Amino acid sequence: MARLATTPFQNGHLVIQPVRRRHCAECRGGPLSMIVVEDGGPRCLDCVDLGHLVFLPRGDTALTRRSREESALSAVVVRFNRRKGRYERQGVLVEEAGLARAEARCLADAEARRRRRVRDAARRAAEDLRFTDAFAAEIRRLFPGCPEARARDIAAHASVRSSGRVGRSAAGRALSEGAVTSAVVASVRHVDTPYDQLLMSGVARQEARRRIAEAVGTVLRGWREEGVEVE
Repeated sequence: MARLATTPFQNGHLVIQPVRRRHCAECRGGPLSMIVVEDGGPRCLDCVDLGHLVFLPRGDTALTRRSREESALSAVVVRFNRRKGRYERQGVLVEEAGLARAEARCLADAEARRRRRVRDAARRAAEDLRFTDAFAAEIRRLFPGCPEARARDIAAHASVRSSGRVGRSAAGRALSEGAVTSAVVASVRHVDTPYDQLLMSGVARQEARRRIAEAVGTVLRGWREEGVEVE
């Protein structure tokens, strides 16, 4: 127990989970799962008036902090790590009523966070819808022959949040002509040509693109014609 003098947990009450079997020097009870060193010897929690406290394992920082705030009496629980040669925090002892109040506060916060997440998700969804509408409108401006439903599908696919697709690039968010055209070309390549089948059959990507380039160009030229929708 002499090593206890080197532990950094010296503020407030300190309780130890002993590595070896220990008995209380006062009431002789034991072996003890937790002790307090007093007058050079181990004491059980009951003998040092901490027996009414409940153990809260480490892991939930907010709950631990609030439990100590809500408890008039608390203690840090540590255990000696032989491999690392130091005492390490295992949790805290707090009043049961204080723990209950802390749990209620954390649940209230969790509900507030849930409601905020719902609001944020609704806001992002509205923003995404407006952006998809703008992207689809730009497709229709550049390719007036593109069917409206197809333009909407292309815009929705290209602008999925956190997808890394062209619609979410800086150029895409700015609705640049290059980014919008790239999204349209990618859609035509995958939907209107045998590009995917070529890739699956082992054709190299650049060679597959070369083979379907004429078909892609034909669709794009048709979509660029004013007032003619190509189904």
